[in-house]
Amino acid sequence: RKSFADSASALKAQLDQQKNIVDTLVSNTKLLESKIQEAKSKKDTLKARAQSARTATKVSEMVGKVNTSSALAAFEKMEEKVLAMEAEADALNQLTSDELEGKFALLESSSVDEDLANLKKELSRGELPPGRPVVSSSAAPFLDLEVEKELNELRRRANDY
Repeated sequence: RKSFADSASALKAQLDQQKNIVDTLVSNTKLLESKIQEAKSKKDTLKARAQSARTATKVSEMVGKVNTSSALAAFEKMEEKVLAMEAEADALNQLTSDELEGKFALLESSSVDEDLANLKKELSRGELPPGRPVVSSSAAPFLDLEVEKELNELRRRANDY
């Protein structure tokens, strides 16, 4: 019996020792898994940083290839074109308005209305140039071919403007 007890005691010691070894192995396995996860995370971070650096390099190269002075020159050229177009539009507008103002001034200075008023006064007073008969306005309308011709000419000139 003693040998069984000694054997049991030795096996128990071995069991305790094996439990400690298993606990240590489990702990080390968890630590190793944690370090592996940390390494994967670092790897992903480094990959992302490397990609970012490559992208930044490409952007820098592209910006380096773009000549900013030529881009600014293009904008200045566009601005000059716009200014020239605006100046042309203003000049055309001034020419058009000057022509219209001239026509209106000519129409305003035209003596069509004045001539007509004078003719009406002469008719109402009976003052006609010599050789023209007086026709009563109540009996028949006044018809003088020369006056009508002159009046029509004045109307035509007024309409031309």
